[in-house]
Amino acid sequence: MDADLSLAATDFALFGLPERFGLDLPALDAKWKALQGAAHPDRFATETGAAQRVAMQWAIRINEAYRRLKNPLARAAYLCGLHGADVDAERNTAMPADFLMQQMAWRERLVWIALAAIPSSLMLGVTTHITTDVASAPFLWVLPLALYLATFIIAFQAKPAIPPDIT
Repeated sequence: MDADLSLAATDFALFGLPERFGLDLPALDAKWKALQGAAHPDRFATETGAAQRVAMQWAIRINEAYRRLKNPLARAAYLCGLHGADVDAERNTAMPADFLMQQMAWRERLVWIALAAIPSSLMLGVTTHITTDVASAPFLWVLPLALYLATFIIAFQAKPAIPPDIT
């Protein structure tokens, strides 16, 4: 370990990398292995308890910095934080109202699409059951299909079967 480094050094300074988003990932991996080799707690097994604790702190600090620099999103958030623009992504969930309304409309459409699929799948299941398991008579599938089509005719006819003033 470099004697001039401290636990408070930036992740980039710890790894000796330039402070920018684009990183040489193989160089990051090589430097991580070298740092872990120098600061691994097993190397300090025969040292005093204080030296072992310091080695553990360095190993944790090196792993945290490596994880943060390896992940592009975490690296971007860390860079923003270093330059005074804290992302605070865990708690920053504010969204524009029109975006949320659009999401709600899409969700409602998906619900209606799923609900429209239910009668079709029921008709398909009943028809399959009747034609394969109940009786293998030709054209027996016509009855449930006729019932299904009749419900569509009733539901979408120009003059409703139930007057609107009753409902």
